[in-house]
Amino acid sequence: MALFERFYPYAYEDSAYELDYEELYGQGFRGIIFDIDNTLVEHGRAADLRSVELFERLRNIGFKTCVISNNKEPRVASFANEVQTLYIYKAGKPSVKNYIKAMELMETDRQTTFFVGDQIFTDVWGANRTGIRTYLVKPIDAHEEIQIVLKRYLENIVLWFYKRR
Repeated sequence: MALFERFYPYAYEDSAYELDYEELYGQGFRGIIFDIDNTLVEHGRAADLRSVELFERLRNIGFKTCVISNNKEPRVASFANEVQTLYIYKAGKPSVKNYIKAMELMETDRQTTFFVGDQIFTDVWGANRTGIRTYLVKPIDAHEEIQIVLKRYLENIVLWFYKRR
């Protein structure tokens, strides 16, 4: 259904930790924008060993990274400092503005940047509107705030059409 196509990710993956980053680097990508909560760690959790190791691996491959979140600075800065990455807080996703700012910080562009996040109506839609490749990943934790739970019902409709295209 064409109505939903603007919300479709380039790919739908099980986890941000299972993407083939080496392959993506080989395809010419140089910058990655990540969501944090339920993409890299459970909502509100500090960076864990797995996330720290992922960002170290990405740096070793040659990627520049930036996390963008609609959350407040203390949350976002703390996580970003632990994984040693650039960050933008109160990003206003799905607004395009801070996806562009992230690319400016990383010195990348639309052709060399991709986005990884767990929500269609903020993460994926914003990145799609910006014109960058999007990877939707399954949320890490099923226990979420009520407003996100409600959005997940709508996301399931979009995903139903996405999987059948």
